[in-house]
Amino acid sequence: MEETKPKTNIAYLFRDARANNSYLKICAPMVRYSKLEFRNLVRSYGTDLTFTSMIMADSFCQSEKARLNEFTTNRDDTPVVVQFAAKNSVDFLSATEMAFPYVDGVDLNCGCPQRWAMQDGYGSALLKTPELIADMLSTVRRNLPSTFSVSVKVRLLQKSLSATIDMCRQLEACGITFITIHGRTPAQKTNIPVNKEALKEIKSSLNIPVVANGDIFSLHDADAMHCSTNCDGVMSARGMLSNPALYAGVDRTPLECVQRWLDITAQADTDITFQAMHHHLTFMAESLLTKEQRIVFNNMTKDKSRVYDFFREHFQLESQPCRHPPKLVCSFADEEYRKRVQYRGSMRKANLDAYSSEDRDGAYFLNKVDVLNIDDSAEDVDFMDGNLFGNDEI
Repeated sequence: MEETKPKTNIAYLFRDARANNSYLKICAPMVRYSKLEFRNLVRSYGTDLTFTSMIMADSFCQSEKARLNEFTTNRDDTPVVVQFAAKNSVDFLSATEMAFPYVDGVDLNCGCPQRWAMQDGYGSALLKTPELIADMLSTVRRNLPSTFSVSVKVRLLQKSLSATIDMCRQLEACGITFITIHGRTPAQKTNIPVNKEALKEIKSSLNIPVVANGDIFSLHDADAMHCSTNCDGVMSARGMLSNPALYAGVDRTPLECVQRWLDITAQADTDITFQAMHHHLTFMAESLLTKEQRIVFNNMTKDKSRVYDFFREHFQLESQPCRHPPKLVCSFADEEYRKRVQYRGSMRKANLDAYSSEDRDGAYFLNKVDVLNIDDSAEDVDFMDGNLFGNDEI
């Protein structure tokens, strides 16, 4: 018998938050880091809604290995939205249908500013063709139950605020559940503050819930964003990576949070990679370690036991496997996808045999590890709504 999980109606979450004069606290899709284990962690500190990493829809449709590598879940993993990068309706609809039994919504990434994504027509490149975005969103909305959330993540348009509002209204007309807006244009780096006035104007121009994204590093930042823009949700990326307890109102990662992460990664059922487990601790514990300790810790490789020994020695933290529900055994039917692509023409070829999203460190991580002396000015580090095939957004 196929395993299932309970569904959460995300539209009701926004409605209830608004009724309580509050907002949803959301963890952004982050390259390689928005895995099941991290979603479990941030939910324990007041996060209302989580996203998967951005997943390439065509790879998800074509490769079982890609599906199993990129997506895992359990019965407690709700509410969760799967985010896809897509540039045609067949891929977006087919990937959504495959993930539908296990998630509460789907999100289309139209905000990734990375060169690799834009060169291939994904992410922010789609902002040049809002009619294509609307077609993908409308197609999924027509074919999925009304209680299933369909959303999109965009950035401000370079052209003008009025053009951004017009685009958002066009997407709203597709029947989407909510829209997330990053308060910068694709060309702007993180040294430019988010445009709260623009976010406020967009919010007042739409009837659907609006989630504001950018420069959220503390609960105070989130509250201020809600207060100044009247947004229905606040999404944090870099702040959550450095402090998964951000929405609990603490200024830096508490030791208890580090303990929980060690427990999660020690759980017998988890198959989280050493790289992901170690990188999270690099961000979380940065403010807790001396420079010398950081150098030692950042240069650890492959052996999880050395990580556990390090925190036992320096912080008297003893990892114990926790009792999260086991991962669901997910099955993904790709028959409809195959029919659709065969109808359109021959099946597209893809070299997916060596599929892995764990091949390289991202630019943001390399920059954080000061011993490696990497300059992060080359890429926008608001990144974290993307992933795949070693083309990192972080």
